[in-house]
Amino acid sequence: MLILLCGACADRFNGYRTFRLKTKMPREDKTVAIYQSMQRVRFSSPDDYKKFQTIFADVRIHLKKLPGFLHLTWWVHNDDPCWYNEISLWTSFDALRDWHMNTYHKHAKEWAVRSGAIMEDIIANFEFKNARLIRVCPNCAHIQDKPYEINMEQEALSQPCPKCEFTFPVMRETTNSTAVFKDVVMPLQDLSSKEAATAS
Repeated sequence: MLILLCGACADRFNGYRTFRLKTKMPREDKTVAIYQSMQRVRFSSPDDYKKFQTIFADVRIHLKKLPGFLHLTWWVHNDDPCWYNEISLWTSFDALRDWHMNTYHKHAKEWAVRSGAIMEDIIANFEFKNARLIRVCPNCAHIQDKPYEINMEQEALSQPCPKCEFTFPVMRETTNSTAVFKDVVMPLQDLSSKEAATAS
């Protein structure tokens, strides 16, 4: 999620490596910027992680207030119970920066630095390219393979099977902030006009 950045200070955020890709949505000649932040975190001790969970539980409250927040999931690596993984999705890189400037987040990072709770935090930011939804209905065996708008992911996942109306299971939000989701309607830009402006 981005709550505790690598036991370093907030201004180092600008130094994190960003991989920029051409962002295309399913609609022809339309573009929209979506960013993903991925973190792999190792805590100094099990007790440090328990303390972190107390702070992390309130993160969902603050994330949902941010207009540019879309998605956060946090989980434990299956083969290494001390290694935690997180991804978050944002409507823009500026939205991601806004979270790092958030008062709650700043204090959480300060706590991580002061306490030494986090031993290691590996962070990579990516610019979104495309998204596809592949589903096989367990009731009628209907196969879906289609692009969808990632900023409206919850709406897309809530759709039943178009053939038999089977309701697919969907991850729900958690009170401990390990799963937080929100759809955001975003204006799409015309690629041709954008490229023309760049050329001029």
